[in-house]
Amino acid sequence: MPKLKVFNMKGETVGEIELKDSIFGIEPNVPVMHEVVVNQLANRRQGTQSALTRAEVSGGGRKPWRQKGTGNARQGSIRAPQWRHGGVVFAPKPRDYSYTLNKKVRRLALKSALSSKCQDGSIVVLDSLDLENYRTKAIVAMMNALNVSNKSLLVLSSVKKTVVNSSRNIKGCITSQVNTLNVYDILNAKNLILEKDAVLKIEEVYV
Repeated sequence: MPKLKVFNMKGETVGEIELKDSIFGIEPNVPVMHEVVVNQLANRRQGTQSALTRAEVSGGGRKPWRQKGTGNARQGSIRAPQWRHGGVVFAPKPRDYSYTLNKKVRRLALKSALSSKCQDGSIVVLDSLDLENYRTKAIVAMMNALNVSNKSLLVLSSVKKTVVNSSRNIKGCITSQVNTLNVYDILNAKNLILEKDAVLKIEEVYV
């Protein structure tokens, strides 16, 4: 079992924690992680792009010139795709890009992402992450004390508005709860900062 030090918000070591091999110590499955990330990005697409086909643009009801005898190429409408102001060939229309993946695939990808961060030494465990007031400087000071990048993912054991609102002004820093943890956010962050209670919940849920 991998062992990690537990820090407080001042960057001081206050203990140790053993992480479960079944979640933080598996061999990362790169193809599965890629598959899940592509799925997440597809599900986030709005799908609102739209363009007009030749049937939808205005004008072009009359044949511009007769079929033969003019020396020009035959044309049936001035709104065909090759004309200026013509319609778009295979024009994109609003659609839903989302699709689902097998639950076991998503779970394996999450374990692989957590194990990858653990192997890289990018996981930091905090005994607790609490703020009495909204204070961005407190989050910045904590990151400096822990020597981590601003592009970090803070995983909370429960909803904490003071932490969420204090960290959202830091470029690249995002927060998440255990039930909203996802592969893309884990891999996109340079450091993964976990509350000790969040680690226990992850091990309970994804065991």
